[in-house]
Amino acid sequence: MRKNVLITGASSGLGAGMARVLAEKGHHLALTARRVDRLETLRDELLAAHPGIAVSVHGLDVTDHDRVFAVFTEAITELGGLDRVIVNAGLGKGGRIGTGKFEANLQTAQTNFVAALAQCEAAMKHFYERKAGHLVMISSMSAMRGMPSSMATYAATKAGVAHLAEGIRADLLGRKDHDIKVTTLFPGYIASEMNEGIEQEARLMVDTETGSRALVKAIEREVVDAAIPTWPWAPLGQVMKHAPLGVVRRMV
Repeated sequence: MRKNVLITGASSGLGAGMARVLAEKGHHLALTARRVDRLETLRDELLAAHPGIAVSVHGLDVTDHDRVFAVFTEAITELGGLDRVIVNAGLGKGGRIGTGKFEANLQTAQTNFVAALAQCEAAMKHFYERKAGHLVMISSMSAMRGMPSSMATYAATKAGVAHLAEGIRADLLGRKDHDIKVTTLFPGYIASEMNEGIEQEARLMVDTETGSRALVKAIEREVVDAAIPTWPWAPLGQVMKHAPLGVVRRMV
């Protein structure tokens, strides 16, 4: 069992949802996010429900790269090492390219990809030192293809995250003295603050708890990659990969 788990972006949505499921299963947690008040509330909830676990909270804006490395060091010290890191923090801002929304697109690119690179660097340095660990990257079904309009940058960053994970996985091939695994998860429509009020997703949306439990199940199996939930997203992912772009555009 990978006992000690760090989750970024844990103050709400899937991050908080996964924290609740992992706490229920007896994991010790390091929770990070910008909104420390929410983290503290979540910590108190988890400790009240599961008094046998340890939960540390850390204020973190993942675009502050020096702070990323500092927080990982703090969490490693407090928990006595990290067995698993879930790179979850993300942003969904954006606008159609060419419509003056560069700043929003830039924020999404920096948060979802560049900051993920910093988190991976901090996690993998620790895992290489221990010769053990599990890196989990939360991508998105939107990574299957280029997406139109306000989703263009978001989808590109999530594709980048998936390729980054695969590159790290490639580095581990043949290292028989290491117990380091890399998992990439592609969530479909799971209810969270990021996608509140998006009407076209409602018919395929699952609630946060259902989605979080499906994510944790895949994480604990340490799969290479998975669409979450498997139905209908595994088959839809294949359609998205191979369908004409015009068809993909009508799907979102």
